Amino acid sequence: MLTEFGKTLRKMRIDCGEIIKNMANKLGCTASYLSAVETGKRSIPDGWVDKIISIYNLDCDTGDKLRASAMAEAKTLKIDINNLFGSKREAAILFAREFSDVDDSIAEKIRELLSKSKGD
Repeated sequence: MLTEFGKTLRKMRIDCGEIIKNMANKLGCTASYLSAVETGKRSIPDGWVDKIISIYNLDCDTGDKLRASAMAEAKTLKIDINNLFGSKREAAILFAREFSDVDDSIAEKIRELLSKSKGD
């Protein structure tokens, strides 16, 4: 069964007239590995989304769809805190440590707050 990322990637691949073997070669993997990523049996390798966008010269909308579907599939999230200091650094660390225990209503409030700060 295809994941959302797999559906988006497969549609994009077919729209580009690409067979799985050729896409796999461009990504430096086997067709079976690419298929496993599409079905969620393997995680999406770091850098693949940007590599796919670059290789296939995807427009912004298609690239955004691919990114969004990849983010939805993510099992882990890496946050680079090397350039964060003070309150931002402390908030990021506390958030990571405590997030699994946060109530859904609190998570929704955090999401709304962060969305508003970005102008969404």
